[in-house]
Amino acid sequence: MLARKPEYQSLESNEVIFSVVSGIQEVETTSQEVTPEEPIQFSGHYADCMEMYAPAGTVAEYLNSHGVWFSRCAEPMKVEPLGEHGYALVIGRFGSFGYEVEPKIGLELLPPQAGVYRIQTIPIPGYQPPGYDVDYQAVLQLSENQDNSTGILGEFTRVEWELDLKVYIQFPRFIQRLPKSLIQSTGDRLLNQIVRQVSRRLTRKVQADFHQSFGIPVPKKYKKW
Repeated sequence: MLARKPEYQSLESNEVIFSVVSGIQEVETTSQEVTPEEPIQFSGHYADCMEMYAPAGTVAEYLNSHGVWFSRCAEPMKVEPLGEHGYALVIGRFGSFGYEVEPKIGLELLPPQAGVYRIQTIPIPGYQPPGYDVDYQAVLQLSENQDNSTGILGEFTRVEWELDLKVYIQFPRFIQRLPKSLIQSTGDRLLNQIVRQVSRRLTRKVQADFHQSFGIPVPKKYKKW
């Protein structure tokens, strides 16, 4: 979820992503190859926020009832419930060099502890990821604020989040013959694009759904949600 607010910009938008090599960098043309046994890791640390124009208690009530809104806000991703707090998501089809994957991951939205929400990967029963593995660890916190500039609501809550994401892919042999630096830079760039696209779309949908669900008017400066 990437809420493009000047007071809390995302790490991705500033191209300051920890543990990730920017896809904008020039690709080195080394001849190093990946061994068949070695999966390649792509990883990143992301952070951003989204704003809800309501007290923190109301926002917490909404987040705790994710069984009502999560599936519809995640569209067009395919979502299947996994128990009380889990979901299986099909992210979409992505690829490069003629090799495509359709990531499917299990996520658990844990109940808050001391006001901190966590989202983590969980196994999907009966499903074995074909050649990839995902480690998704996110933390969300609510920060209540005052804003008297909108003319509508003075109190709003900022949902601040951080995500540590690791993806491990075992590529087929025809990909392994390529320079490792080329595979790494292309995969890093693709991972960043996926996180950016999914986060922005999810942010817009969750913000709109929250305000509509509680009948809360949205300040004019945020009408583009």
